[in-house]
Amino acid sequence: MALKHLQLSLQFGDIPNAARHRAALPRHAVTRAIRHALALEAEITVRIVGEDEGRALNQSYRKKDYATNVLTFDYAQDPVVLADLVLCAPVVAREAKEQGKTLAAHYTHLLVHGTLHAQGWDHETSEADAEEMESYEVDILAGLGLRNPYR
Repeated sequence: MALKHLQLSLQFGDIPNAARHRAALPRHAVTRAIRHALALEAEITVRIVGEDEGRALNQSYRKKDYATNVLTFDYAQDPVVLADLVLCAPVVAREAKEQGKTLAAHYTHLLVHGTLHAQGWDHETSEADAEEMESYEVDILAGLGLRNPYR
């Protein structure tokens, strides 16, 4: 499988323990995770944010008053995927600890998950869609050397 071209912008907002999150997200690892989930060429911005920014974005765009792990803003899917992925560092760190994963592994899973959303995959439309998306994520993550995050 030939990996698709990716133009990546990686941004870090004002986050606690910034050095830890930067170490878990080296540019080459972010690029690798996203490229493995792409079916098309893409221009993607990944922004790592703190809880306040994550909560404000989730409230503004999804009408949910809490910070979530990943938000995907997809602007185009053909011929090039154009999207922003926003990951909330404190939420990702908390989930990684609760799930007994490394921070890097959890970020990789969420990057793959968000990239699939940017291409039109949706686990909230039906149980069948959720199962199909989860299965595809598991396959992509296995190709990246990571175990099934849903077990």
